[in-house]
Formats: sequence, C-alpha cells, structure tokens
Amino acid sequence: MEMRRLGKTGLSISPIVFGGNVFGWTADEKTSFAILDAFFDAGLNTIDTADVYSAWVPGNKGGDSEEIIGRWLKQSRMSRDKAVIVTKVGSDMGQGKTLKEPYILKAVEDSLRRLQTDHIDLYLSHWPDADTPHEETLGAFAKLKQQGKIRAIGCSNYDAALLQASFDAAEKAGLPRYEVLQPEYNLYARASFEGPIAELCIRQDIGVITYFSLAAGFLTGKYRNKADTAGRAREGRVSQYFDAKGLRILAALDEVSAETGAKPAEISLAWLLRKQGVTAPIASATSLSQLESLVKSATLALSHEAMALLDEAGA
Repeated sequence: MEMRRLGKTGLSISPIVFGGNVFGWTADEKTSFAILDAFFDAGLNTIDTADVYSAWVPGNKGGDSEEIIGRWLKQSRMSRDKAVIVTKVGSDMGQGKTLKEPYILKAVEDSLRRLQTDHIDLYLSHWPDADTPHEETLGAFAKLKQQGKIRAIGCSNYDAALLQASFDAAEKAGLPRYEVLQPEYNLYARASFEGPIAELCIRQDIGVITYFSLAAGFLTGKYRNKADTAGRAREGRVSQYFDAKGLRILAALDEVSAETGAKPAEISLAWLLRKQGVTAPIASATSLSQLESLVKSATLALSHEAMALLDEAGA
C-alpha cells in the first residue's frame, strides 16, 4: 500500500485512515481487535480517535476508544512504530470545551495512559477555543513535543481565518504551528473545506485528513430513505441527507457503481482521494466485509467523467 506524506509533519500515513469512533460504540472490543488486525494486515497504518470517544453512548465515560486501541496495541505482535496514532484534545469531558495549557498537559497524560504508549504521533485541537489565545495552546503543544510525548500537531474544525490567525501567532511567538487540518468533507458537505480553507492548506502545505467522509454512512448507499435509518445508531445524523441534493448524489453513485463495479462507499472515498489538498479520508467499519470495501477504495481509479458526474451531483 502506497503511503501518503502528511504535510510537513514527517509522518507517512495510509490513504485511508481508520475512524476509531466506532470502538466501544458500534464495535465491541472483540470486533474492534479483529478489524484493527485486518486493517494493518492490508498494509494500512493510521488510526484516528479522540479522548471524548465515545462519551455519547449510555454507560460510556469518554476515553473508551483510546482504551480499546491501547489494549489492542499491547497484545498486538506489531511494533509500535508501525502504527500512526491520531487523537484529539479539547472536547467536553466534563469541563467544557477548552484548549488551556493546564488542561492539555493533563489530558495528554490521560490519553497516553489509555493508549498504553509513550507517544502520540499526531495530536489535534478538537475544537476552536475562543477563550484561550493560540499562543497558550501552541505553547502547551511545544512543551509536549520537546518532551517527546507528541510528534506532530494539528487542528479540527478551524476555518481559514482562524487557521491563518494560528499561523500568525505561532510565527510571532516562535512556536510550532498546526501542520494538519481535520475538516468535515464529503460528497454532500463540501462548503466547509472547498474554497479559502482548502486554498490555504495547499499554499501552506498542510496535511488534510477529512472526517464524516461517508456522511455518517449515507454515502455507503445502504440508506435509501429515512425509514431505512429507523432505530440505527446513526439515525439522527443520516436523516439530514435525505433531500434533493442527497438523492442526486445517490443516483450519481449508482451510475458510477454500475460502470465500475465498485460500491458507493468505495467510490465516495476514491472521490475524496482525488480532490486537491486532501491527504486521506477517515472512514470506519464495524465488520470485516466493510473493512474490505475501505481497503479497495484506496486503489480505486475514477475516470474524469466519473469525477465530473459526482462533482456536479454534490454541487
């Protein structure tokens, strides 16, 4: 599997990043271990998680995904340096969303303990924090980099103005800047990345890892109307896509699927992999058959005509 250079981080990541939000939610520990084994056996190497995953599940407290990954790392025969682990800080773990230095310095220790590792490859600010100066947050990250506890830093859910402001603050204070952006981006939701933020990332050589790459499962094609989502774990998220635009996208995916023999999920991820500025999409699986489909997407070639059809459907 050909790895992709992640901006200026020095990290090489797989063309598909596994979304660990499902661990401890829609995938139990046994299933999670089997999926992770198969993911790495397929030549992929990057796992995305966050300290808050999956606090929204009744009975969970947050940190559940990190704990499962940590137990898998401990029992796996694979050496730690073969895995690129991405996690995030700043979501509400009972204290509200914050990127203040004391909180970050404590939160990283909690994540390291749960992950059962001595370092995090990529540590992201999960959400912007208007109450904390960029210099304070980046200063905390600088300390962690110096201590060898994190290798690279990035941010999620920042717009172009905010990302540029963070660059300016880092340069002025002599601090490390964010080298990775994690935006919501998929065939349906394009406005939050395309335009100024994508142009900034390309210009500044920022690595981009997209989340909600399959629109909470909508772009897999298995949901064709709201009734199909009833009682599902992602019901609330998926139902928002059933409008004229969403149906156009499903029709376009069906057309490309008929031409290529690929599944809608594979096509949706392959579309992202061909978009300028995108390093790799994040996608999840809760079964080995779903994982097999993710792996196929990494090498699926789409024609210019297919790309144009998909672009138009989601415009």
